[in-house]
Amino acid sequence: MDIRKSVLVLARENDPQLTRLEKVPHITGSQATAFQGAASTASAILNWSASKELLEAVFAMCPNVRWVHSRSAGLDSVLFPELVQSDVILTNGRGVFSASLGEFALAAILYFAKDFRRMIRNQSVGRWEPFDVQVVAGKTVGIVGYGDIGRAVATRAHATGMRVLATKRHAPQEDDPLIERYYSPEQLGKMMAHSDYVVVTAPLTKETRHMIGEPEFAAMKPKAVVINVGRGSVIDEEALVKALTSGRIKGAGLDVFEHEPLPAGHPLYRLKNVLLSPHCADNTPDWKDRAMDCFLRQYDRFAKDEPLENVVNKRLGY
Repeated sequence: MDIRKSVLVLARENDPQLTRLEKVPHITGSQATAFQGAASTASAILNWSASKELLEAVFAMCPNVRWVHSRSAGLDSVLFPELVQSDVILTNGRGVFSASLGEFALAAILYFAKDFRRMIRNQSVGRWEPFDVQVVAGKTVGIVGYGDIGRAVATRAHATGMRVLATKRHAPQEDDPLIERYYSPEQLGKMMAHSDYVVVTAPLTKETRHMIGEPEFAAMKPKAVVINVGRGSVIDEEALVKALTSGRIKGAGLDVFEHEPLPAGHPLYRLKNVLLSPHCADNTPDWKDRAMDCFLRQYDRFAKDEPLENVVNKRLGY
């Protein structure tokens, strides 16, 4: 084993994708004790499917680690103070899940525009009942947090003829042909007031937790729909349920929730104006293969001492 480039692989499941690491000097384990012999010389950690607690414990055992890679794109379950404050480079799986989440957001938009629930309900009881549907072309979608997933949403929405707005901490200097206008996080309510569909793709950080609550729902159009493919806690779920049950907004398409699994008996299960996905909008048959592809590309760069991609700003959390 080349200890200068050795990797500790943290994995709870024995996924078949791990066999693709045969050319990478590594040790795989699901408990900290599995790494006691190699931790002192390991230079990298792959958090394939472990908990934050295991990552934190193993990180503390590795004085020479220079790089940590997270299979996931979201980092709220990865970051801890010692990692954030260190000089260790952190990369993530940004891009692996974006296309599927962009498609889910578009599907949710069409679900409400065409009232698929009503179609299915009428079909199930054999009822022939024509009704009006909406055209999404010309409607406005506002994207909360314009990163890789947000761009995937924008690409698909723009292709249908929708106007696209977005919030971003710092608007890029170069024009993006997909985006009609950028808003700062402080202007979130203003963007939502202009939107027929609000798609949340923001990561969960101290700044974004519950950034969408009662004031933001109050700013939305009564016929507007909110869609969340980012992190559940970016939306105040209690305020969301209130907005949905009172008819303050038309509906919600949700793939993520504040508490998962969503508890039995939760009102979101019963609401007829909710499209509910059990956090599986990006569970494509090949997502783990693509996640491993991402890591192996990164490791090749690491082994050659080339700059890594998908480097995370640890203090911002994305």
